[in-house]
Amino acid sequence: MIKVAPAVIILGQNSVVIARKMMSVLPGATLYGLAGRTSGVDVSFTNFGETLRELFAAGTPLIGICAAGILIRTLAPLISDKRQEPPVLAVAEDGSAVVPLLGGLSGVNDLARRIAEVLDVQPAITTTGDIRFRTALLSPPPGYYLANPDDAKTFISDLLAGAQVKLEGTAPWLTNSQLPMDANGDVTIRVTESLISPTANCLVYHPKTIAIAITNPSVTLTSVQQLLTDAELAPASVAGIFAPLSIAASSVIQSVADAFGVTARFFNETQLKSAQAIALAATGLSGKLIVNTSEIAIAIAPDPIDPNTIGQSRGRLAIIGTGPGASQWMSPEVKEILKSATDLVGYKTYLDLVGSLTEGKQRHESDNREEIARATMALDLAATGKYVAVVSSGDPGIYAMAAAVFEVLDRYAKPEWDSVEIHVAPGISAMQAAAAAIGAPLGHDFCTISLSDILKPWSIIEQRIAAAAQADFAIAFYNPVSKERTWQLAATKDILLRYRTPETPVVLGRNLGRPGQTVKVISLEELTPDVADMRTVIIVGSSQTRMIKRNDGSISVYTPRRYS
Repeated sequence: MIKVAPAVIILGQNSVVIARKMMSVLPGATLYGLAGRTSGVDVSFTNFGETLRELFAAGTPLIGICAAGILIRTLAPLISDKRQEPPVLAVAEDGSAVVPLLGGLSGVNDLARRIAEVLDVQPAITTTGDIRFRTALLSPPPGYYLANPDDAKTFISDLLAGAQVKLEGTAPWLTNSQLPMDANGDVTIRVTESLISPTANCLVYHPKTIAIAITNPSVTLTSVQQLLTDAELAPASVAGIFAPLSIAASSVIQSVADAFGVTARFFNETQLKSAQAIALAATGLSGKLIVNTSEIAIAIAPDPIDPNTIGQSRGRLAIIGTGPGASQWMSPEVKEILKSATDLVGYKTYLDLVGSLTEGKQRHESDNREEIARATMALDLAATGKYVAVVSSGDPGIYAMAAAVFEVLDRYAKPEWDSVEIHVAPGISAMQAAAAAIGAPLGHDFCTISLSDILKPWSIIEQRIAAAAQADFAIAFYNPVSKERTWQLAATKDILLRYRTPETPVVLGRNLGRPGQTVKVISLEELTPDVADMRTVIIVGSSQTRMIKRNDGSISVYTPRRYS
């Protein structure tokens, strides 16, 4: 069973199409491409060996669209424990071959079959037991756990030598296989939720059929474990932790789920309230109630439970900053959020900047001035169990959507929002990008001021400009000019000239990180409304800011760290 999303590694642009085709059946997969030779990938790398070994050491399944030999030679120093190694496969550049190389105990053959099916080829599976019996006893399908893998090698050897197997319990994947079944078999496969001690001639599989319902966040992991022990149930058979949505934010619920390696799912209290009702609902109402207290209930379903089809997950809301525009300025954290999110909320222009990372996501576009409505929509979506990313350019906490979300959360406070996990992922702000492009004009104390008077009166803006200028801050001005607002920049210049010389360096950064980027330096005296627009950030230096003309004709601007 593959629990971690795979990494698909390509070395040339010709492999992108095959890679994306494979990734259609690999949820959450990441496409890694060699820098300079590939475009349109999720992650660019420069060192193939280091990248591959880091991913392998982290337990990430690897699918290389390249020769099998290069994968084996690269990973050879790390190959030591077949029980721990992740799946590794080689795929031909034209998609004509899928070859599982490593990870026989972690589902590599099943992964190979899945990829081969979408590529319409036969996987090159060479595992004898897998070929003869049409099943992988060492890597059972989702919903089953092999309790004694150390006994499996001898068990399979006995089967290959002619032993017959007796099946106790129900498992369609075994019944439909080509295992030599016999009611009086020499060896036994037992499928059970019971906590038993396996023997060498008996493979024990625990089906994921146990639902644990918790209705009180004061419940402890120890108490849950004790109830399982008392009922003689195997922890490996726990399929999920289920609870009312009102306690979804409780760390206890998630810690119990993490301890059992399962997911937590939630029910709306208008539907179900008691632990008993929740546990039985999780089993499809056909389960058997084993434990029933006022706070905890345990039920067993007749078949493995897929928790992802029951109730809802805890909603997640990430407020992200993509940077000014260029993909290389987008943080790895932000890219990971964009890959994992189910819904993207934002201004259309900003969503378009995300590019291929929006593929397969539900987009919710709105006008740039509809921040409050956008924040409300995002919270409402997340409250239904979705993973929502609110997309801002630059940094989300600087004149962007992070403040809007928390403002809505504070002012309206719907009860259903209490269950939503909120996270802010920072980005590179336009002022940082402009400063870096020209040198270091923000190298000493600085502040930022927005010249938009939509959300605050001009009288307040005037006071702040004067105070910052008098305090001798370098100042980054956002939203300097729009079609409706042209006079504010001229008024700003007049205020600044009371405290700055006309020669003070001014940096104009426009379309930063996007096509048509320009960064130039003028003097404060030359600052007029026609040199800027809403895509421009303006940095006005302090009295200490200096301009350097380089021998190559370029200009650098910096503010010294020491104040003279």
